[in-house]
Parts: sequence; C-alpha cells; structure tokens
Amino acid sequence: MNKKNFSILGGDLRNVKLAESLKKDGHEVRLFGFDNARFEIHIDNSRDLKTAIDDSDAVIGPIPCSNDDETLNAPFHSGKIFMNDVFRTMNKNQLFIAGRISNKLSHLAQVCNVYFVDLLEREEMAVLNAIPTAEGAIQLAMEEMPITLHGCNALILGYGRIGKTLADKLKGLGANVYVEARKFSDIAWIRSYGYHPVFISALGEYLPEMNVIFNTIPSLILNADLLKLVNSECLIIDLASKPGGLDFDKAREMGLKTIWALSLPGKVAPVTAANFIKDTVYNILEELGV
Repeated sequence: MNKKNFSILGGDLRNVKLAESLKKDGHEVRLFGFDNARFEIHIDNSRDLKTAIDDSDAVIGPIPCSNDDETLNAPFHSGKIFMNDVFRTMNKNQLFIAGRISNKLSHLAQVCNVYFVDLLEREEMAVLNAIPTAEGAIQLAMEEMPITLHGCNALILGYGRIGKTLADKLKGLGANVYVEARKFSDIAWIRSYGYHPVFISALGEYLPEMNVIFNTIPSLILNADLLKLVNSECLIIDLASKPGGLDFDKAREMGLKTIWALSLPGKVAPVTAANFIKDTVYNILEELGV
C-alpha cells in the first residue's frame, strides 16, 4: 500500500499498538488522546485535535467509538474529546473508521458530511475479534474458578461469532459445552459440532447444573427469575456490550459471582487485536480506493 497519513484518536492499548504498526509499515501517523497514559508510547501525542487530524487520509477511532454518544472513548486522555468536535474538524475527503458507531453518531457524521465505516460491521474484523475475546474469557474463567474447565459444565448464551469461537475452544479444553440459541438452524449446527443444544425456552432447566456461564447476547436474558435458578457457585462472565445480558444488581443481591468483561481484546491481546484492525483498515482503504 502507498504511504498514507493516519490519525489515531483515543481508545485503549490496541490503538497504540495499531499506531506503532502503521508507522512501522512506513505510514505517517499522528496520535491524540493519550496524554494521561501510564505506559510507554513510541509516538508523540499531538498537541490538539486539529493538529492530529489535519492532512490525514483516515481518522481511526476506538472500539467502541463512544460510551455515551457524546464523547470519544479515550480512557487515557486527561480531558474530554467530543465527537461533534472530531467530525467538524474533519473535511469531506477524510474517512472516519471506528468500532460500534451508534445510530446517533452515525447521524451526526452524516450531518457533518463525514464518511465513516464501522469496523465491527466488517465480517472479517468481527470474526477475528472473536478470537482474543474467547481466549480472554477462558483466561478469566481459569483465574476465577476453583475447578478446571476440563470436565466442567459450561453454558454459552448466544451462537454468534463469539459464541462459535468460544464453544470450539472450550470443547478443546474438555469442557461439557452447552449452547443456547433461538434459531433452529443454529441448534442444528450446535448439534453437528457435538455441543449440547439449549433452546431459550428450556434455559431454566439447565442453569442449576452449570459451573460457568458465558453470555454473548447484548440484551437482558438472565433476569431475576432465571438468576434464581443459577447455582450459587457458578461464575457468570458477560462478554456482551452495553447494556449487557444480565441483571447485575439482582445477581449481586443473590451473591452470585459475575464479571462484565468488556473490550477483552484490548486487555488480553492488544498486539494481535491491533493487527486485526490494521488488516481490516487496509481492506477498507483498498475497497474505497483511498
């Protein structure tokens, strides 16, 4: 790929590693949103948003893009970076790329005449992103459970990309894998891979026997009634984006152990995750002829 100018705005360690990898490939890279980072960064932080964005071919934001639909997700920045400022600083020839861009931010980008691409709407990115997510979930389970995953009863709620990847890895470790799904086609695939299929209507029958539950569904599924059926020794790991898939307040009241494991790729495998992002960005630029 010909030399490009990239702006990397906010995010976690994935975006830092992405910036370093892009620079290593010979591109010009500017970084902004890391003035309060407590780790070593080999690229200088731009002094302001305009300096960071000027003359860039592509502006790359974080995954997720924003946690409140108002400000950029920039946990290592001392102040707030407003999405309105980002879009109004960009020109019509620049491309904005980030992950999980909400409907509200999509509308704002359109109003500001900013062309954008959501990384997690790209199939290659979503599939590859499931790998560090699944590995991170397994790491958490190993650290928090008093028993091995081998031989345990593990339930996965949802059979999307993360559910598929996680089920495969858990089975490889010798777990008894149960997978909940709504579609008959998914139930058929679950059976074909040798997992135990669980219809959503029968979920309550299986919950008391589980040692660990992984949720991948970003809407409430484990409500108060279902949580009452969960074994008190069971670990629940929620991998879903906000609002999550369980009633955390009720779970705490019941004394259940829960972990809301958001943005695992950036925590457990930032270098690998950054390379997945970079490959997807290159695919996007090639397709768009940028």
